[in-house]
Amino acid sequence: MAGKGSKTKPSKVSTKDGKPDRLPRALYDSELFRLQAELVKVQEWVKREGARLVVVFEGRDAAGKGSTIKRVTEFLNPRIARIVALPAPTERQATQWYFERYVEHLPAAGEIALFDRSWYNRAGVERVMGFCTQNQYRRFLHQCPILERLIVEDGILLRKYWFSVSDAEQERRFRGRLQDPMRQWKLSPMDLESITRWEDYSRAKDEMFVHTDIPEAPWYVVESEDKRRARINMIAHLLSTVPYYEVQRPALQLPSRPPSRGYERPPRDMQTFVPDHASAVLAAQGSATDG
Repeated sequence: MAGKGSKTKPSKVSTKDGKPDRLPRALYDSELFRLQAELVKVQEWVKREGARLVVVFEGRDAAGKGSTIKRVTEFLNPRIARIVALPAPTERQATQWYFERYVEHLPAAGEIALFDRSWYNRAGVERVMGFCTQNQYRRFLHQCPILERLIVEDGILLRKYWFSVSDAEQERRFRGRLQDPMRQWKLSPMDLESITRWEDYSRAKDEMFVHTDIPEAPWYVVESEDKRRARINMIAHLLSTVPYYEVQRPALQLPSRPPSRGYERPPRDMQTFVPDHASAVLAAQGSATDG
């Protein structure tokens, strides 16, 4: 198990342009599935022990946070493992204590909260884009470590991951989204502006780390040039920091179906069924093949 605050060396690179070799698909799929099986064990341990786990996902736009969260939660119970992705604050929320709307989403016993961006918005986009005042920003840097120490002191397991990606790779992913109508929704004018403010975001991230990379709640950096590597590296590390064990579930057995007691299903014409679109697709495919 990795100790709190332990530092690890960046992954080795092996290609000419300095990027890591892309993990082969077959190896990635098999290892991801193995890790996901361990995440299910973590979920059952959290439920059994009444543990509370918070995982914070931060990083550059298009760094791979969302896709990693998707793989983390793929086989988990959404009633136990909740994704917290808050919209912009309302007018009322903007007048509250900054951390207030985040604190209410912290987990109760037997729950996991995965923050897809978090209270660190203030140290990132709000700082760079001028959405907060200098006083609000300084207050955040002062209060954030205090809050996180309180969270950990209360027994909540807090893990913070920063997904790191190069400017060239970020731009490549942005271009891919621009050209893909199924993923264009992932882009906003603010996302695109992050290209022109690359160094501003870098300075903001560096200052944020100075104040919030604390022994009680250290930052763990995930190199994300290769999304496959990033996903399994992050999940494997998370597993190494949680003292879980495999919960023995009771053996289940399907009961015998009892004999009918005279129930008759209502006539089909009394109900409204969705059209059989699948058959229409099959027929169209058959016509195209025959043609």
